[in-house]
Amino acid sequence: MSIADQNLWNSIPVPALLLSEDDQIIDLNPSAESFLNLSSKALLGFSVWDKVMINAPLEEAYQRAKTNRSSLFVNDVDVGSGERPPILCNIQFAPLQGTLSHMVMIVSPREVASRMTVNLSSGKAAKSAIGMAEMLAHEIKNPLAGITGAAQLLSMNLSSEDQELTDLIVDECRRIVKLLEQVEQFGNLRPPALKPVNIHDVLDRARQSASVGFGAHMLFIEDYDPSLPQTMADSDQLLQVFLNLLKNASEAGRQGGSIRLHTFYDPSLRVRRPDGTHARLPLQIEIIDDGPGIPAEIAADVFEPFVSGRENGTGLGLALVSKLIADVGGWISVDSIPGRTVFRISLPLAPKTIEHIDGDQ
Repeated sequence: MSIADQNLWNSIPVPALLLSEDDQIIDLNPSAESFLNLSSKALLGFSVWDKVMINAPLEEAYQRAKTNRSSLFVNDVDVGSGERPPILCNIQFAPLQGTLSHMVMIVSPREVASRMTVNLSSGKAAKSAIGMAEMLAHEIKNPLAGITGAAQLLSMNLSSEDQELTDLIVDECRRIVKLLEQVEQFGNLRPPALKPVNIHDVLDRARQSASVGFGAHMLFIEDYDPSLPQTMADSDQLLQVFLNLLKNASEAGRQGGSIRLHTFYDPSLRVRRPDGTHARLPLQIEIIDDGPGIPAEIAADVFEPFVSGRENGTGLGLALVSKLIADVGGWISVDSIPGRTVFRISLPLAPKTIEHIDGDQ
């Protein structure tokens, strides 16, 4: 590693470890030493699974990611060591470019942020803010309708040059109305109508709609696990999630580009609920496109409201997707590099499926 590379490695503000083919720790940055409260001498050459305590069975999923040279994300797991108590973290494993088998492990502590999110989402202040946003959106839409109508009336007696201005007024008013309608969706506090749902049925509906509409220029590839059990979800809301993600992928893709729909079962993934218990999310859905990728400066915030990488984008589509997935107890993540962007949704099993599987064990 060159001096510049070593300086960059040491400057990473979160714990980072470099793992060998046999999962040994072969390098780590100062943040990792501080986080684990162990020196590099006490860590180098040891298996990461012996030194880094992770409250989730990740070994199998990690081995698949290593074999496939793909990334693995795990949210809301307790991470610690024998020298410090565990704290809530997000973990990312990614292949090290230029090597055949080395992997990088990034640990992002989020205990404080998680507590703030739980407190905010369950508090009266958050509900009041959502209600205020919904009310304002509704009130703003009314005068916009009047402005649109007046501009259309004016255009009937204007020259073609002046009509371009009134057309601009109408178009911009409609764009604002569309934005406000998305804001109003966040004010819809109706809980999802949960029932057992066949993921592939909903995916096929979304694919069919996309292939004859906004995604007509794309090639859709189905890579399904036909034995995937049912999940607990609101089928209409899940359809909206898939359509939003397919629309994003289609808008990012070029003519003749591809969108791969990949489903598989991963029993190792668990996340922490707000009440402190853990939930299994074994049903995995990946929507993969070969577009230019998400700009690096917004990659970490794409699920936040009003963050968009597209010109004139509202930045609410992915925020709404994240909200709908969280409402059914699921988890969504993204991994993006130029030429490959993967949105992964992880969902729980339907109760009857859980009982059936447990009964077979």
